[in-house]
Amino acid sequence: MQKMMNLLPGLALTLVLALGAAGLATLPWFAHYGVSALTLAIVGGMVLGNIGWPRVRCRDGVQFSKQRLLRLGIILYGLRLSLHDIASVGASGILIDAVTLGSTFALCCWVGTRWLRLDAASAILIGAGSSICGAAAVLATEPVARGGAEKVAVAVATVVVFGTLSMFLYPLLYPLQSLFDARQFGQYAGSTIHEVAQVVVAGRGVNAAATDVAVIAKMIRVMMLAPFLVGLSWWMGRRSGAVGGRKITIPWFALGFLLLATVNGALPLPASWRGALLTLDNLALAMAMAALGLGTEIAAIRRAGTRPLLLAGFAFCWLVLGGALINYGLGRWLG
Repeated sequence: MQKMMNLLPGLALTLVLALGAAGLATLPWFAHYGVSALTLAIVGGMVLGNIGWPRVRCRDGVQFSKQRLLRLGIILYGLRLSLHDIASVGASGILIDAVTLGSTFALCCWVGTRWLRLDAASAILIGAGSSICGAAAVLATEPVARGGAEKVAVAVATVVVFGTLSMFLYPLLYPLQSLFDARQFGQYAGSTIHEVAQVVVAGRGVNAAATDVAVIAKMIRVMMLAPFLVGLSWWMGRRSGAVGGRKITIPWFALGFLLLATVNGALPLPASWRGALLTLDNLALAMAMAALGLGTEIAAIRRAGTRPLLLAGFAFCWLVLGGALINYGLGRWLG
């Protein structure tokens, strides 16, 4: 009972921030530009965290939100997907997403650690956010990469900057190019833009056909989060020599995410249940982001310097240019 009482102040604080962010996200300006509740929650948390909050009293609840509610949110995220989503874009769409994701993450790790001299955790977090699904991917990757709150906040900030730039750039690119029709451009957008909300905004800037394909392509990238985390855990274990001795960390929450996505396609939940669980998912992720913001000091981001931003900028350029080549080449090859 005492442990629960210790959690309540911090949970209440992150809940208020999450609900405030969710309300702001519905306002016309934020909705029009695809600013999600997750982004607003971390910004709100950072503002409050840097002007003062009762750290000792709220510490346990904030930590619970940052760890346990994050895992719950990632698991429930699987309800947004089904195996039917994958089938609807075919093998070419799946392969395009996989190659784009893999190449972006690998290049981020290489450029980040070799050229920009970033630590491995920072490069991994920025690479995950850029290559999969923005802030949610950064949060999901942190328990495996073990980057800490400051590095997570820096990674989230960088992918938010370039993801926001993407949703304005892509509608401008469409009439200037001749490689893709609307549906093919939707696949390109969905395989390269950071956040789901940003994909929707960019797709709507083209037409309805582009939006539909873009969202499906993006959700398939999101589904790849689970195998990505398992593979990353195995790879990091190999690097540290864990295979020969220590136990490799398995991100069970990622497997739960994949299981829910599979069940969602085979045994669809009643619409009211699904709606309630997705609302809970949004709330859990927003509370996790608020908790992350509360623990982040602006001085820590300034100390990180320009190198994380340069890495995220490199990833953005690769997604725009390299992603176009991948979509065009594999699209023509696979018909």
